[in-house]
Amino acid sequence: MTGPDGDVVGPDLDVVGPDLDRLRRQLGGADTERVVQRLRQRMAHGRPLTGTISLSQPTPAERLAVQRLLGRPPGRGTSLTVNLDDLDQVVRRSGLHPDGLAAAVETLLGPVPVTAEVRAAADAAWRTVLEPLDRLGRRAPHLADWCGDRTTVALARRLSGTPDAAARLVEHLVAVLAALPADGAPLARLAAQTTGDAHALDADRPLATVVLSAVRAVWWPGDDEPTSPAQRRRALWDSAGVLVDELSSTVLTLNVVASPGSRLSALTAPAATAGEPLVLTLRQLGRERSTFPAGTVHVCENPTVLAAAADLLGPECPPLVCVNGQPSTAALRLLTGLTAGGARLRYHGDFDWGGVRIANLLRSRVPWQPWRYDATAYRAAVAGAAVVGAVSGTLTGRPVDAGWDAELTAAMSRHGTRVEEELVLDTLLADLSGAQ
Repeated sequence: MTGPDGDVVGPDLDVVGPDLDRLRRQLGGADTERVVQRLRQRMAHGRPLTGTISLSQPTPAERLAVQRLLGRPPGRGTSLTVNLDDLDQVVRRSGLHPDGLAAAVETLLGPVPVTAEVRAAADAAWRTVLEPLDRLGRRAPHLADWCGDRTTVALARRLSGTPDAAARLVEHLVAVLAALPADGAPLARLAAQTTGDAHALDADRPLATVVLSAVRAVWWPGDDEPTSPAQRRRALWDSAGVLVDELSSTVLTLNVVASPGSRLSALTAPAATAGEPLVLTLRQLGRERSTFPAGTVHVCENPTVLAAAADLLGPECPPLVCVNGQPSTAALRLLTGLTAGGARLRYHGDFDWGGVRIANLLRSRVPWQPWRYDATAYRAAVAGAAVVGAVSGTLTGRPVDAGWDAELTAAMSRHGTRVEEELVLDTLLADLSGAQ
């Protein structure tokens, strides 16, 4: 048989290794590029380099290159057929590459992974990497939905890029989520304790993005988030008990007075004397251990209730705390301190699924009794709104079980009506007036 350079070659040719210069000259040029790429495609799909391939609309240079390789005149049609079995023999016997055509392609282009095998191996690697996340979901039921969500997996894969990078991300992710909700832990301290890097949860880190995705799904009530990215980030961390700083976490109070002699008393007593609302920061609540007198403390969800109570009752209003939506770390710190002093909390919130989530979260952190916040109160509020023609919204979103009243979720689902605190404000104010 005549080889690519016109030499007669046979089966007894003693070839030790590939002739790289001739291989690049004969198969690595522009005139054979389409042939080599077609061979690579076959290899990537796991198909053997046997049979024939056809090139449509071949150029004269491509025809001449194939003629030189196979030692036969090119055809004249609109396509060029290349016999791969013959080409393999030429490559082996001529010394281009003793291991044949497939080895020659990989020498020219680099290793050719088989697509199906690569995909299967990658899928297996990702499954192994994400297994700790699956275990976390089984171990922590409140995280199960988020851990098993496709968007969670997609986010982790997108932020890490490769299974190797994802392995470390998932390891740290599981450690952080296992430590939530925190009890006022500074963000840098949480990062250092769970990952060994105090900056691992900084805003520009992938780990922070994934963790906040879980916080939004698990601890955030579903209400509107602040529009500012920095405020939104602080609010999300705060909802999971993590401090970005001591001053951004606040709680709104009315006539809540710390026991005399404390620094907090110097702040709360004058405000209570004037019957004016007071915003307390976590810094103020945490600088020293303050005590509070025992008694009943009413807790509401919305600032409108507290403002109206201050306007109507002033210093005569019984102690009132507003969690202002999702309870902040400051709110939880204050309510914990109140219950530690023997206070009995009575809570009211919006009758919507976000409100029920807030109440469930609050109930998991501090004990409280419902303040007109059960199925009976809900039905009365719906009926009262209908009588006076008040505008109430349609209940939307996924139902949430109310942990303090098994009938409330069923009643809300049946009526499908959202009742905000503002619609029952007169009733709440009457309760506060009677509690004097």
